[in-house]
Amino acid sequence: MAWRWQTLLLLWIFTDGALSRQWAAWMPQSISAFRDTCVAIPCSFDYPNDIRPSVIHGIWYFNSPYPKNFPPVVLKTKTNTAHDNYMGRTKLLGDIQESNCTLQIDRLSMDLQGKYYFRVDLGGYNQYTYSEHANLYMLDEPFVSLPQEMVSGSEAELTCRVPDNCPDMKPSVNWMEIEGLEHHSVYGSLEESRSTWTQVSTLKFIPSYKNNGQRLSCKVSFPGADMEYKGFVTMNVKYAPRIVDINSSFETTEGTQVVFVCVVDSNPVSRVGWYKEGALIREDVTGNLTLELEYVTFNHDGIYVCAAENEYGRTNKTMGLAVMYPPWKPSVNASVTAMEGETITILCNTQGNPDPIISIVKDKQVLTSVIFENEAVFEIPAITHEHDGEYWCTAENQYGQSNSSFNLTVVFSPLVLLESKCTVSKDTVQCMCTVKANPEPYILFELPEMNLTVSEGDPEFVYSQRNGYIVSSILTLQKDRDLPKPILCSATNLYGKKVHELPFQDTDTLVWAKIGPVGAVVVFVILVAVGGYFIKTREKKNMTESSSFIQTEASPTSCSGNGKKNLGKIESGEISSLEGK
Repeated sequence: MAWRWQTLLLLWIFTDGALSRQWAAWMPQSISAFRDTCVAIPCSFDYPNDIRPSVIHGIWYFNSPYPKNFPPVVLKTKTNTAHDNYMGRTKLLGDIQESNCTLQIDRLSMDLQGKYYFRVDLGGYNQYTYSEHANLYMLDEPFVSLPQEMVSGSEAELTCRVPDNCPDMKPSVNWMEIEGLEHHSVYGSLEESRSTWTQVSTLKFIPSYKNNGQRLSCKVSFPGADMEYKGFVTMNVKYAPRIVDINSSFETTEGTQVVFVCVVDSNPVSRVGWYKEGALIREDVTGNLTLELEYVTFNHDGIYVCAAENEYGRTNKTMGLAVMYPPWKPSVNASVTAMEGETITILCNTQGNPDPIISIVKDKQVLTSVIFENEAVFEIPAITHEHDGEYWCTAENQYGQSNSSFNLTVVFSPLVLLESKCTVSKDTVQCMCTVKANPEPYILFELPEMNLTVSEGDPEFVYSQRNGYIVSSILTLQKDRDLPKPILCSATNLYGKKVHELPFQDTDTLVWAKIGPVGAVVVFVILVAVGGYFIKTREKKNMTESSSFIQTEASPTSCSGNGKKNLGKIESGEISSLEGK
């Protein structure tokens, strides 16, 4: 390594030395070395041209250029002596007779750190202490430098600078803990600055977020010496946010409390926000943002987004919240009134999660049903009076049930039912006209032969019973020799009129028709048995009376009238009076 300083000194001689010579010295202003190693301080000097010394001597001082202050002598060439701290540690590397005052110091310790001055002795009074001096710094570790900014994905370059200023100890530089670095490589170079030398080891790699906070070390060792020095740096890698943890999509029920968690890793810290359908719900500059829903309703159902952003990028993740709830009360048609033959559409809407089963029901009979939908439609192409009534819309899922009702009122013209007829008994004729209609009909009984009409406006002869849309009007007539046939039933409302001839039916015929042939035989047998019983009873009673000593006279039984009550019967004279009406 001696060639380094010889080359530099020759350069100095050919430049400054070519000019007029004055008192001057050259040495580095600062130089560094590791503790316990050695250092060579390059030095050269000059003196005026008119001085012709026969022998040149030199003295190195520590921390002061003035001999009168008695500074520690680092090395005195004339006597080869030194201060106790430097005894056996120092020597000149250059030829002082050639103006080379390069000094080597071995076994460096912290107390040797400081300023070093050179004094030349040219004999007699030609002694001079140069004001130029070198500052010696002791190192315990190499200097490791980081780039101003390290960004994930962009190449980074770290340097480890090691002083190499001792010809007897050449440093070896190695990077430690670099196995996890992507695409790493190491380059070495030797730099010179003002006659001081530095080994520079350059580490190049592509950092990632994984390297943020990672510690790297540069180790310096000296072959043949049991000593090493390490310099450490912690990497500050800038990178865009990463969402490292977020809730998975899940289901819950109305009324519960839920907490969403979004954990973000970034450098620097990101601005994190929770969004729903593009609307910001909560935001903060943090690495962990929670969103708490105290009381969950169906409005909270949907997709939630956690978004994070810093100056190096942006990212987001989504999650879904499914709020399960029973169906709402269904929305159905308002109650309507429709005419027979019209088309009616029944709509039933609701909402639930999961989608419910919707049924439209009438008289406990399911008319239509849809599964996992929010709307049911039922159409009646041509309604009849049978469609009149109350309809229910029911919606059900595993979380509950709800229902709504509406009424369909069908208006229709009168319809005379089959049970309408005239029944002939012994004394009367009773005619019943049963009509179904909506609105309620006006019922008349017409007797064309007698040019007579009777309605319930004549309560003495006609009375009516009502049950829903069915009206039964009953006309009672006194039985004459000749029945006033035909008897017509006329029913009228806003939507039509119906005239129906009432059939006649004898009560005796009706009875035997109901009993039938077998029944008639049974009745005959019963009558014969009853008659035999009464004959035997009478005979027994006569025998008892004839044997009695006391005879009593039976009181005659009086009977006035036939005992029958005539309710609402029309006599011949009454018919005349009705005709007169």
